[in-house]
Amino acid sequence: MHRTDRRFRTALPLALLTTGALTLTACGGGSGFDEDADTGGGGDETPAETSELTLLIGSSGDSETDAVTAAVDAWALESGIDATVTVASDLNQELSQGFAAGSPPDVFYQSTDQLAGYASNGSLWAYGSELASADDFYPSLVENFTYDGELFCAPKDFSTLALVINTDAWAAAGLTDADVPTDWDGLAAAAAALTTDTQVGLSFGPEYQRLGVFMAQAGGGLISQDGTTAIADSPENLEALTYVQQMLVDGVLAFPSAIDSGWGGEAFGSGRAAMTIEGNWIMGALRNDYPDVPFLVAELPAGPAGQGTLQFTNCWGIAADSPNQQAALELVEFLTSTEQQAGFAEAFGVMPSVLSAGDDFRTAFPDQVAFLDSAEFAIGMPTVQGASDVIGDLNGQIEGLATADLAGLLTSVQTNMQAVLDSAG
Repeated sequence: MHRTDRRFRTALPLALLTTGALTLTACGGGSGFDEDADTGGGGDETPAETSELTLLIGSSGDSETDAVTAAVDAWALESGIDATVTVASDLNQELSQGFAAGSPPDVFYQSTDQLAGYASNGSLWAYGSELASADDFYPSLVENFTYDGELFCAPKDFSTLALVINTDAWAAAGLTDADVPTDWDGLAAAAAALTTDTQVGLSFGPEYQRLGVFMAQAGGGLISQDGTTAIADSPENLEALTYVQQMLVDGVLAFPSAIDSGWGGEAFGSGRAAMTIEGNWIMGALRNDYPDVPFLVAELPAGPAGQGTLQFTNCWGIAADSPNQQAALELVEFLTSTEQQAGFAEAFGVMPSVLSAGDDFRTAFPDQVAFLDSAEFAIGMPTVQGASDVIGDLNGQIEGLATADLAGLLTSVQTNMQAVLDSAG
């Protein structure tokens, strides 16, 4: 029998979980990870197999919770192995506590920013080579979850950021298909045309997980491609922040809190913003909370260095000390199958992590193709241990971006990120 613990259902805008969503994923902040905790990883004894799997997940809301529950139900019925799903209120904290206590869940959502820490201290089973479908995952996702040359876990799904446009507001402003922005000038012009006394042209969250797209489009970022050097104080990043700051000053861009909204999806769905930069998790909100809002999803416009967007993903982690590793592996293979990922896409808007599901996704969700096509120029979040704390501090500074000393802001991020890299090296 399958059991689901629903004590901790949440309704976050991102599934980090996605995220992230999400929230996951898509949000910075403290990791809750105690790198000095004794996880028991790498022990000589192999625990005896038990008859029940435990799963710990972060959830973007009931749609995701119910979909994962139904999938695990189906696997449990087929396999005859019980499985208990718990939805965490703070996934990182609860996972850290489980490892510290020597009783981690068998299977869990694992974020990119936590992978290095758990992999390095022996908490995770590097089971990637055991997966029959290992070659079917998008290469960029495999890179996200590879540590010391080993694929540690199966990418669960992924999300990218795109531009979501209210087509009624677009038409009312006299804009046509030819005005869908393809560059920064076009985006600023569209935002200005859409701004009225009751509606701002563009809104997105005050965080690197949104603002980072402009850094990428300018040719910047936070860490060099070889992962050894911080590049936060680059001229490219300064150009990106200057562009965003000017839109804030001009009043054509507003962060959600400034227009009485909790996140970009709410700002967009409520009509307080005509455009937003969000991930494909917004589809669930548009379908369930704002079904009467007509919309178009477009790829983000190019900046001075070309197109760029951010990619968010989690994987299915398996504990190194799980007594149920074989069953856990079989469950993960079921959850990442082409058919099951298509079901998750339908249920809560994520994109399948396997290439084999791409054509079906395009056919089933033609209004979301821009999200999937954006994978070609997407970059992931920094995965080095400690980077999430630096990003959390950056996000606090972005709140005041309209009046910020941009060079000083980037200098502080540069110092903090390089310290993290030096420590990790």
